[in-house]
Amino acid sequence: MGCEDEVLKIGKKLEKMISSGTSDHAASVDLLKALKDLPMTLDVLQKTRIGMTVNNFRKSSSEDEVISLSKALIKSWKKLLPGETTNAKSSSSKSNSVSKVDESSRDSTDSNSHEKEKKQESDVKSPIQNKITDTTDAVRLKCRELLANALKIDNPPDGAGIPEELCAEIEDAIYQEFRNTDLKYKNRVRSRVANLKDPKNPQLRENVLRGIIDPSRLASMTAEEMASDDMKSLRNKLTKEAINEHQMAQTGGTVTDLLKCGKCRKSNCTYNQVQTRSADEPMTTFVLCNECGHRWKFC
Repeated sequence: MGCEDEVLKIGKKLEKMISSGTSDHAASVDLLKALKDLPMTLDVLQKTRIGMTVNNFRKSSSEDEVISLSKALIKSWKKLLPGETTNAKSSSSKSNSVSKVDESSRDSTDSNSHEKEKKQESDVKSPIQNKITDTTDAVRLKCRELLANALKIDNPPDGAGIPEELCAEIEDAIYQEFRNTDLKYKNRVRSRVANLKDPKNPQLRENVLRGIIDPSRLASMTAEEMASDDMKSLRNKLTKEAINEHQMAQTGGTVTDLLKCGKCRKSNCTYNQVQTRSADEPMTTFVLCNECGHRWKFC
């Protein structure tokens, strides 16, 4: 099993502990130590989002050892980010200076160090993740999982984004709109999932994966906007036909009481005559009942 697969496996176990709200101390420590022993790279770090998972796990734990191990992991992964070599040297120089100051200066330095540590934990996330709100809410995590499954395909297009990151951004945009996980929020998520999984509309999913449709844009699109090109053409055709029929009945018709409606049996009608066949054939008469709206035609 490769490093990335092992990290994903451990990450899922940690997320399960977070969502359940319970964790075994020994198992937690073993998982964190296993992460420490893996040959972590920046690519694996960004693809698996393990930094965010460990940070959430640290926040949800009350065990000192778990918190300490989590902080140590995040610090070590922070060094993998570009430009951290210079920062490491600077930190070393500051550490040497601290040993020479009095006790009051140490207190001030410790406070600054704590703030810096929190910033380091945040910087472990990838650029996309920085735009996404962290969450331990079971409903939101489940919705992200459903969206990710809807985005996954066997042969993703060139330049496709990571489904887990895209789905997190889609879900977060929906949550930011409603600010809760009530019925409206769930219905919005369900409609995204249904349209992304629609076998008759594969272009929508591909456009999201390739970045043509921004995740935050997908979060607010209407059903008409998400529809396939064929469905949009059909809707436009039906709309035009309805408009034409309405205009013909309203503007080109002649009111008469010589025709009787076969539905309401009243004689308040409007008719139009149109040449729908060849010139030597009789015209087609279109009739609209002004009482009940019934339509019919005859030659």
